[in-house]
This record gives sequence, structure tokens and C-alpha cells, in this order.
Amino acid sequence: MALETAYIQEKLSQKFGNHVLNFEMQRDVFSFEATSETVHEVIQFLKENQDLNFHFLTDLCGVHFPDNDENHQFEVVYHLHNWVENVRIRVRTFLANENPEVDSITDLFLCSNWMERETYDFYGINFKGHPQLKRILNMDEMVSFPMRKEFPMEDSGRTDKDDRFFGRTVANTNK
Repeated sequence: MALETAYIQEKLSQKFGNHVLNFEMQRDVFSFEATSETVHEVIQFLKENQDLNFHFLTDLCGVHFPDNDENHQFEVVYHLHNWVENVRIRVRTFLANENPEVDSITDLFLCSNWMERETYDFYGINFKGHPQLKRILNMDEMVSFPMRKEFPMEDSGRTDKDDRFFGRTVANTNK
């Protein structure tokens, strides 16, 4: 029997109730939200439940939505894969702008170590319980998180870049 999305939703709803919500298909991937307090338990359930078997973490990343309300400005997205049934699933959780943090899943998937460090490095999302949460690609001295929307795209003081070469047009101010 193929693993159906309705079955996955039923199992999750029975176990977690209103802590899992907004089930939908997005670009042929079954997606849903989990509260930040229970997302670790939800992912553990998806991995360890014999009927679900999502044993592979494909990706973990962050997203910044500065126009959302205060409690939904950051999102952590987890992509899991059941190789036996060849089913993919997307789990999303939203975090508040003030001190965005969520439990680490490094105890469930060792590969999440690098992904969580990268997400921390670029978005400033704290993964509680991570064994070595520190910058991985940017300099340790950085005080900002460059993928946040408030981070400027380029240093305005640079003279070695011409915006025309990057697909941007510059208004003529020499009139």
C-alpha cells in the first residue's frame, strides 16, 4: 500500500492535535506546519513511526518574512524523505522575531548539524541543544545575519561595482 497524504495527516493529527496544522500540497510536496514547541517531537514521530519511515533529512533552511506579524517573521523548513515509498514531506515552523529559536534535531539526524549552523549563520536562528552552534561560512566577528531582509545587499561605499552588470538600472542623476 502506498503512503497516502491523508494517512500521514490522520496519524499526525491523532498524535499532535492542534499542534500540527495547515496541511496542503505545495508543488507536489505534502506540507504542513508544526508549532515551534513540538516540531522536534513531530519530526521524531515521522522518523520513528513504522508506518511513516521518514528516515532521510533532505534539507533544513531558514526564511525571513519581515512583513509578517511579530510571531511569524522567521520560518524553519524541514524536508524529509521516505525512501521505501518514495514520498517527500515538508514540515514548517514559524518563530518570533524577538529571539528566534527552536530545538535542534541533531539528535535525530546528524546531517542537520551543518544545516542548522548555516541557518544560524545567515538568519540568526538559535537551535537549542545544538552541539556546536557557531558561524560556519561567515566571519566570527560578524554581528549581523546577512540573509535577513534588513541586511543591506551591498556596501554603499564600494566603488568597484557597477550595478548595470548585476541587472540593476541606475537613475541618471547628472541632469
